[in-house]
Amino acid sequence: MPPAVSQALERALGDTTNAFTAVHEEAAGLEPPGGPLFGLPVATKDLIDHAGHATTAGSAFYRHHATTTATALGRLEAAGAVVIGRTNLHEFAFGFSSENPWFGPVRNPWDPSLSAGGSSGGSAAAVAAGIVPVALGTDTGGSVRVPAAVCGIIGLKTTHGLIPLDGVFPLVPSFDTVGPLTASLDDLEKVTEVMAADAWRRLADDPPIRRLIVPEAWLEGAPTAGEVRDAFEEFLAGAAEAGLAVERHELADLQPSPHQTALIGAEVERIHGEWRRQGRPYGADVAARIDEGIHLAEDADAQAEARRWRRRITAALAAATAGDAAVVTPAVGAMSKRIGDDRIGGHHYRRVLSWFSAPVNPTGHPALAMPAAGPGRRPAVQLIGAAWSEKRLVGLARRLETAGVLGVSGLPYG
Repeated sequence: MPPAVSQALERALGDTTNAFTAVHEEAAGLEPPGGPLFGLPVATKDLIDHAGHATTAGSAFYRHHATTTATALGRLEAAGAVVIGRTNLHEFAFGFSSENPWFGPVRNPWDPSLSAGGSSGGSAAAVAAGIVPVALGTDTGGSVRVPAAVCGIIGLKTTHGLIPLDGVFPLVPSFDTVGPLTASLDDLEKVTEVMAADAWRRLADDPPIRRLIVPEAWLEGAPTAGEVRDAFEEFLAGAAEAGLAVERHELADLQPSPHQTALIGAEVERIHGEWRRQGRPYGADVAARIDEGIHLAEDADAQAEARRWRRRITAALAAATAGDAAVVTPAVGAMSKRIGDDRIGGHHYRRVLSWFSAPVNPTGHPALAMPAAGPGRRPAVQLIGAAWSEKRLVGLARRLETAGVLGVSGLPYG
């Protein structure tokens, strides 16, 4: 067994963040195949099937004893990675706190009184706590980027369709994506390449991104903490010094909208409607969100307007990221969500944490969240690229890391 695997298992068994729903101690006896990821310990969100293990989706009642492994996870194993456990999450991935009523809250490795974010909070905590170098999450409205941001690591929301979703319990299939959470761009690129397989090789890596577009309307109405605003302006100044053109545009169609709730309603109803009618147990917050989606799914006018909004925001983001441009925003509006408290600075925490991430998913575009450079847990920046521009986004992040503008530094474990 590779020593990195035994070390990861030891750390997972001693974890104090409640990052795991299950630790696979039997992984200690596995001999992984040779490959580009040989001996890489990986954790996976507990809604991604892994043969021989139960998928819970963070639920009180859902238990799927998988006989096959999800394609994304299977590709990692075939490349030599070893799955050491399944990570805790917001129930059914439908939220941003990972305060799970059935498995308990995931605690932020930087401060156990704080949420690790969601819905892939366990995956982010497992990386930030130094248990594994790579964990898998899913992102439907920010569920990779938000926990990456508040845990001080890197998260990639991939282009919708880049990585297969078979074997992944759905939330909103037309929005859902699988993506990595890591502490380094090297690991992020390696595992994304393996999961995407042939699709990765077809991605263009040219032209390099040279322009950063700041969407003023999206920022103006945001519930943003002072430390986040300050770090974002420092980032923009540093990016300009590194030779990137920073352009500010109104871009009124690029911002959150209540239409997004209606847009996901029909898909949520198809997955959860019958269970709700049967009276299956759900946590209060998730039950309320499902019921709202089911109600809006029946409103034809709301559905039509939501579809029109989706076309507008998709076209606006495609235009803004054309050529050598990327759109840039903070990754989250605030860095600290206290466990048990639904408010951040007078706003509901979902509004604060999802403001910058959620509007990306209806468009299908990729986005990368990475901390601003500096000591400790720094506010994160979101880089949004054109569809299928993952290679170019990683290249941009590398350039900014080399320039000392972005960077993961000083994780809490050492």
